[in-house]
Amino acid sequence: MAKAFASQGDLEEKTVSFTEVGEGLYAFTAEGDPNTGVIIGDESVMIVEAQATPRLARKVIECVRTVTDKPISHVVLTHYHAVRVLGASAYGAREIIMSEKAAAMVEERGQEDWDSEFGRFPRLFQGHEEIPGLTRPTTTFRDKMTVYLGKRRVDIMTLGRAHTAGDAVIWVPDQEVMFTGDIVEYHSACYCGDGHFGDWGGTLDAIAGYKPKSIAPGRGDALVGEEMVGKAIAATRDFVDSTYAPVARIVARGGSLKEAWDAVRASCDAKFGDYAIYEHCLPFNVARAYDEARGIDTPRVWTAERDREMWEALQG
Repeated sequence: MAKAFASQGDLEEKTVSFTEVGEGLYAFTAEGDPNTGVIIGDESVMIVEAQATPRLARKVIECVRTVTDKPISHVVLTHYHAVRVLGASAYGAREIIMSEKAAAMVEERGQEDWDSEFGRFPRLFQGHEEIPGLTRPTTTFRDKMTVYLGKRRVDIMTLGRAHTAGDAVIWVPDQEVMFTGDIVEYHSACYCGDGHFGDWGGTLDAIAGYKPKSIAPGRGDALVGEEMVGKAIAATRDFVDSTYAPVARIVARGGSLKEAWDAVRASCDAKFGDYAIYEHCLPFNVARAYDEARGIDTPRVWTAERDREMWEALQG
């Protein structure tokens, strides 16, 4: 019997934190589980990332209600992954916003991603019976759109491919705070299974160019202050580069996927082995890096069957 994915045995509840990252701006974090952002405007609230199920979304709502009773009007989804989007129905928002590319990816591979992630993350999908179906946006944008929550301006943008091809970031200019989704992580492994290694660094540069005073990352603690922001961007860059470079060397000499796996372990274990979800992400990251290094630009669709086949190949 093949060894199970690391996340399948991760059943321990995480401690939730609700951290102010700017005036009226909060990060809901949970020890490396998917984060959610909260933007409070004059009359309503915007949520960034919905969580995996309505049950988990209600934990976010409970935190929101400790700081405001304003209605939730908007949900912004930075990309299409199931653990980010399937709880959206709980918020009752009038608008659900995605980039055009992310919305297309929901149609192209959303159900397959749901099925795959459901098998990988049983704890995150507790209460899955309430999910009404795939989450589709009511509003899409190509490069950039602006939402006004009363007087508060919120810019929603695509700055380049990274974690997926459709990643968006959310910029709140009055506080110089950014919500980056999984483009930036803090002491949590980047999931690169649907990523674009060659573009990721440039997208990080674009984020850094805004000189954010704080960032709510995709996973890990809220990054309050420019020093923390800089450390997280640098660590994310190091993680992505340290994963891809050894795989590219293996591919260049005609090596196997198993050799690439061994090379990444040698490159990354000592630096990142204590990061949240590191063991879970590693096989998917190596498989995607191996494909990209062989010239496959569009990540292959992950299915539960492909998950198992890939894992068995890596286990020999």
